[in-house]
This record gives sequence, C-alpha cells and structure tokens, in this order.
Amino acid sequence: MTIRVLSVASEAVPLVKTGGLADVAGALPAAVAPHGVEMTTFLPGYPAVMKALSRPRALHVWDSLLGERARLVSGKIDGHPLLVLDAPAFFQREGNPYVDSSGRDWADNWRRFAAFGRAAADVGGGAVRGRTFALVHAHDWQAAMALAYLRFSPPESGMRVPSVMTIHNMAFQGHYGADVFPALGLPPHAWAMDGVEYHGGVGFLKAGLEAASMITTVSPTYAREIRTPQFGMGLEGLITSRGDRVRGIVNGIDTAQWNPATDIQLSKAFGQLSIGKRVTNKRALEAEFGLDEGDGPLFVVITRLTWQKGIDVLLECIDHLVGIGGRLALLGSGDKAMENAFHAAAMRHPGKVGVRIGYDEGLSHRMQGGGDAILVPSRFEPCGLTQLYGLAYGCVPVVARTGGLADTVIDANLAAVMGGVATGVQFDGVSYASLADAISRAVTLYWQGDTWRAMQRAGMKTDFSWNRSGKAYADLYAALIAEDQ
Repeated sequence: MTIRVLSVASEAVPLVKTGGLADVAGALPAAVAPHGVEMTTFLPGYPAVMKALSRPRALHVWDSLLGERARLVSGKIDGHPLLVLDAPAFFQREGNPYVDSSGRDWADNWRRFAAFGRAAADVGGGAVRGRTFALVHAHDWQAAMALAYLRFSPPESGMRVPSVMTIHNMAFQGHYGADVFPALGLPPHAWAMDGVEYHGGVGFLKAGLEAASMITTVSPTYAREIRTPQFGMGLEGLITSRGDRVRGIVNGIDTAQWNPATDIQLSKAFGQLSIGKRVTNKRALEAEFGLDEGDGPLFVVITRLTWQKGIDVLLECIDHLVGIGGRLALLGSGDKAMENAFHAAAMRHPGKVGVRIGYDEGLSHRMQGGGDAILVPSRFEPCGLTQLYGLAYGCVPVVARTGGLADTVIDANLAAVMGGVATGVQFDGVSYASLADAISRAVTLYWQGDTWRAMQRAGMKTDFSWNRSGKAYADLYAALIAEDQ
C-alpha cells in the first residue's frame, strides 16, 4: 500500500534554495519513493516557484488566509507531485525568501509563514477535495505552524493525521511577540506552555515540536546534543521531555548531481581507482583562484561566513596554515567583517590564499574535485553536506567533532588508519589550538602519500546516498500511521 505524505517546506531544490534545508526537501520525494511512499512537496509561491509551474491548475481558494486571498495550485518538482500556495501578498517578492534587500527579516514573516502553516494544515488535514494524506512532515520553523493548526484548529471537514517535525537547525526558531497571537486564528487554549506560547511570545518551532507525533533531526549526534543547554538553544527541556520521540536520521546527498565520475563541472572526471586524475582539477582550481601552482596541500572552504561555522577561528589560523605549506581557497559570504578579513588575508598571502565572496554552484563542485581537504570548523552542525560532498570527491574533510560531522567522518587515529577506514580528521572544541593542530595533522597525513590516498578511497567508497535514509523515513512514517490507527 502506498503511503501518501505531505512534505511542508519553505524551500526545495531545484526551485528555491538558501541552504541545506532545500537540498533535503528536494531529495526526499525520490528517496522515499522506492519504499512505498508518494511524497507531495508543499511550497510557498515565490516568484521563482511560480515561474517554474507550467499552466498551474487551481485546486482550492482561500478568500481570506490570514487576511489575504490565496489559492492552491499544483505542479511537478523533478517528476514528483508539487503543491504551491499562490498568495502574492505574502510571497511575490524578489530575492531571498526571508529577508529584504538590506538583509533584514521581512517584518511580516510571522504572518507569511503562519498563513503557509494554516494552508498546509488544511491541505494535510483533507480539506481540499481530491487530496488526502496519511501523514504531514514539516521542516523547520517556517513550516512548524502547520502542526499547531492541525492540533488546535484542524479543518472542519478534515481528518486526524500523524505528523513529523524535522529540525534542520535549532538556532532558527521563529519567535514573535504575544501581540501576533490574536491574528493567528487559533483558539484561546492554544496559548499555553504546551501550545504556541514561548517566553511570553509565540514560538513557531516550539509549537511544532509540541504538536508533532515524532521529532527528527538530521543526525543522531545532533539529536543527542539538542538535549543540552549548549545546543538546545532554550528548547532542550522540551526536547528532553519528548523522550524517545526524538531521533536522528542522517541526510543523504544526490549522487547523480554529486558524482566525480560524471560531473561536467570538473576539468577531469575521476573515480576511486583513478584518484591521480584529480591533479588536473587541482591545477585548474589553482588558476581559477589565482594561487601558486604547487604540490603542497590545497585546503578549500565552502560555507556561510558566520560564527556558527567557526569562521572567526579559521581566520586566526590562516597564517599557521600558510606557514606549514598549505594554501587556501574560500567560497562564501555572510558577515561583512569576516568577508573583509578574508580579503585582507588574501592580500597578506598573495598566491597562497584565494577568496570568492558569494555562492557559485559550479565552483563548489570544482573546489570539491580539485581541493585536497575541506575545512568545516563548525561550532555546531546539525548534519552538514559539504563534508559529504568532500567524501564523495576525495576531498578529505577536516571537521569539528559535533553533530553530523561526528557521525559521518571517521577520524584518522592510529587504529582507523591501520584498519584502512579513516576518512578525515576530527578535532574537539573550536579554538585556535584545536583547529591549528587539526590542520597540522592533515598536512602531515597529506605528505604520507599512500595513507592520504587510502583515506580518499575510503571516503569515496562510503555510501552517503539517500538509500538508507529514505528507508529510515519510510519506516518511521509507516510506524506512526500504524500507531495512530
């Protein structure tokens, strides 16, 4: 029997992307399909999404969805069912889905994503004729209110459905003042500690976590970490109270898009048995970043330039990295002071440090295919995808031991190296001393040619496709549906 699931997300590749959430939401339908799940993705009608729809067909109309007229339209996303909330007053805005041109959050984000949640609850609860779902899967705070509406204000003609709330990053919670509550259209009893109330205001993510039948995160280690004050971001008590209703499922990667043997972005394709061909990509990457050609290790960084990602500590370590014979190519954007500091580092070390501010999908592929090691010094990382791409491309990850980084990279300790299973370098605590030591370890291992190539091959052999994770989600859906009957 096919299980029909409504996946509610604020972004999904290939239509709209600002981060890893989009990769996961875009990959899930194909990942669960072989396991008896038909997943329909529900997205806001941003301009890019609406442009991608070919002759959209209206299925439902809301005359007043939190005060604005809206309609539900259908389409396809990579061959899978797609539903879109066409609400121009909320979503017909160019640029980033969440912030304006100055980088500030849209002032009405609470209303935009509450309306999105209300509509998702109507759809998932069976209020739209011809559309029924056995389960609703919400992603992050932007979709979390769907579960609150299903709990406190389900559609009159709807049915009870179990739900999953996935946390992609606990740091983003959607917390708003108490003054927005009357406009949400929820009954008074929803304003409670086990409802939407959170520290005197409305907590979108908190509301979803309270209402969900099951909570998932994107790695087992992160599922444990968010039970602590260091990583729980104020919600560790709630997470702990949910007990075994919280679990972690590691993200996968799209092995069709990220495959060094077929990647058209690379100067030279390669595989596990032809790692030597990577040198062609390294030479091309050096030229692209204006770096001196050399046989020494080339470290790459592909990231948002933020405190979470440990970029402030990386900046402190650049002189050390160059001093022991390394070079650095960085692609990213974010904090303006950090951007300026990297430009200054490039001027301080011409030919040794190259910087590109922004994001370029093709360049990120070329960096994975040409870099020797990828640095991921995150203070916390729910799952992380760049280290998975690095493993697939023989670009050895150097990572902080946290979240999904800890779950997916095997540290090159003596036992792992001797056993031929090491895939990268891990370090504890994001500090100058720990990161500098990890970089030094990586450089030492790099010059042990056979050991380094064994690490590359071990990483490339690892299966981080969506096969295992897709089955884990499908099994979870089936268990929740059976439990609810």
